[in-house]
Amino acid sequence: MSLSKAEEQIMEQIWQHENVFLKDLIEALPDPKPASTTVITLLKRMQEKGFVAYNLYGNSRQYYALVAKTEYFSSHLNGLIRNFFNNSAAQFGTFFARDTNLTARDLEELRRIIDAEISKKKGE
Repeated sequence: MSLSKAEEQIMEQIWQHENVFLKDLIEALPDPKPASTTVITLLKRMQEKGFVAYNLYGNSRQYYALVAKTEYFSSHLNGLIRNFFNNSAAQFGTFFARDTNLTARDLEELRRIIDAEISKKKGE
């Protein structure tokens, strides 16, 4: 399941702060700040989707993530590869290397990362 852009913006703050009260969450969001009722509605949706939960402290709720940021974005990326690149990591890699604004230095760093991952996989 995915998040809307507004939900992703809230989720980003929750990931950054790990545990966050509504007041602090709204304060951390960029201007123009949404109404607290809007944020509460989005948090309820995110809770129903299984992305966040909360601990109750008196009348205050402290929200925390149930899904790790890397898990969420990995799922998104795998969906992109499946849906837009015929489930081919090679097609995605080709697109990423050729059609984005990567510098030679960026590509060299990616090559080092890929080489290290290949070495790990061969060692398994």
